[in-house]
Amino acid sequence: MKSHLTLLLFLAGIISVSAQDRISGALFATRSEVLAQKGMVATSHPLATQIGLDILKKGGTAIDAAIAANAALGLMEPTGSGIGGDLFAIVWDANSKKLHGLNASGRSPKNLRLKDLKAKGLDKIPSFGPLPVSVPGAVDGWFELHSKFGKLPMKELLAPSIRYAEEGFPLTQLVAWYMNRTIPFFQNREFPNIKETYIDQNGGKLPQEGSIYKNPFLANTYRKIAEGGREAFYKGEVAKTIASFIQEQGGYLSVSDLNSHVSQWVTPLSVNYRGYDVWELPPNGQGIAALQMLQILEGYDFSEIEFGSPEHLHLFTEAKKLAFEDRAKYYADPDFVNIPAETLLSDAYAAKRRAAIGEKAGIYNAGEISAGETIYMTVADQYGNMISLIQSNYRGMGSGMVPPGLGFMLQDRGELFSLKEGQANTYAPGKRPFHTIIPAFITKDGNPWVSFGVMGGDFQPQGHTQIVMNLIDFGMNLQEAGDAPRWDHTGGSSPTGQGPGLGAVRIESGIPYQTVRGLMDRGHEVRYARGVYGGYQAILWDPVQKVYHGASESRKDGQAAGY
Repeated sequence: MKSHLTLLLFLAGIISVSAQDRISGALFATRSEVLAQKGMVATSHPLATQIGLDILKKGGTAIDAAIAANAALGLMEPTGSGIGGDLFAIVWDANSKKLHGLNASGRSPKNLRLKDLKAKGLDKIPSFGPLPVSVPGAVDGWFELHSKFGKLPMKELLAPSIRYAEEGFPLTQLVAWYMNRTIPFFQNREFPNIKETYIDQNGGKLPQEGSIYKNPFLANTYRKIAEGGREAFYKGEVAKTIASFIQEQGGYLSVSDLNSHVSQWVTPLSVNYRGYDVWELPPNGQGIAALQMLQILEGYDFSEIEFGSPEHLHLFTEAKKLAFEDRAKYYADPDFVNIPAETLLSDAYAAKRRAAIGEKAGIYNAGEISAGETIYMTVADQYGNMISLIQSNYRGMGSGMVPPGLGFMLQDRGELFSLKEGQANTYAPGKRPFHTIIPAFITKDGNPWVSFGVMGGDFQPQGHTQIVMNLIDFGMNLQEAGDAPRWDHTGGSSPTGQGPGLGAVRIESGIPYQTVRGLMDRGHEVRYARGVYGGYQAILWDPVQKVYHGASESRKDGQAAGY
């Protein structure tokens, strides 16, 4: 209703544009919100969404449905996910009325030392091949979630994906597009098992949009996990196959590294933004960068600043630069460094950082303190539970390392370590790398409101901040908040060792050219780009009507559905 009223006022000339569609410039979303009372699933693939919905209808919890849908995405969207990667989640537990955080990210090989990498003449860890491979944490993450919040047996949760992997399913447009660019890239580098896994199982041809795609190797691996549990992956033949393959390729991941892997339950961190509590997971992820940005931006009155205006994008960009300088200096594995999260998220520190923002684009340093592709999905169930889950291999399909006969590619998260000595994120054996993937959650007065995420590498904290502002500052509904045009700032310091710089603002076509000129006047370099603005899914709970609202990213193949 609110969006329809806004449209009428706009057409009547009473108000100016506040939420343009990125393509047409119209004032409405590319699709309406999905509404349902019992449960809701929002993923980046329609078939995965339907699998999750089936699990909910069988009486499964949101966590059961999320595991089933995530397994499906590892099959159906291997360009952004899979059991070769890591997982993070925030769970709203209806029984305890509390949020729980899970860090299911893996660690670096224990027998690979910084001096070994230096001896190879490296100044950074390569993007592909065996060296960036860290322990895949996703499967352990499934079992941790399931043991705490699951209801249906794991065999039942993995059965749909096993069936689809054996019988096949039609490839969606975006996944086919990425596969047709990624698979030949790895073949040209002569990485083993690429052709056998992704082409030979499908008639010897590169999969195309609409073609029936199968992965019987992955079906077999899923079946082992369904029958043998996490031990089948981390201590059985799967672990031996992974370790021996990586070592054959010149890497260091061992059976011992896989045997000793554990996930970690963590306490989510939050800031209050205009009466709403926004929650992220602590490092080694980058979620608190979004919280730092919101703390800085709360000091400005956006009721007086138009959406998509030069002032809006300028203030946002400067807040991002400030937060990302701190990200580069302080964010890392908390088992190895002391992260001053409480100070970074304090009102006093935000005020100090905010004071550095002027009328022109600036170059900043970190504050002084004493002391790609991914999938995102969210599910809500009839019991009131909600889960915000993100999972990835990094750089799309991952490292290019496909162990023989297993049906999946291993992640290359180790690339995100710094090789400069003395930094928070400097490589060390058995250390978790800085992570880009982050789930998010918003509560209001201690009750769940929105479970959401925006995948996409360094864009993710920026995407989270934009969604929160779209919902709270600009009054958009859940779908509008995701469909509104986006922008990002690229450049500046990074946890891998890159130093400060002015960088550039990249914008979608829905941002008006008046804003482009306004940003240039303020000293920003402005570029146009496509495909860098992430993928959004969200579920909102309306406690008055007791209805779930679902939204899915219009830039992807996804779907929100409920019952």
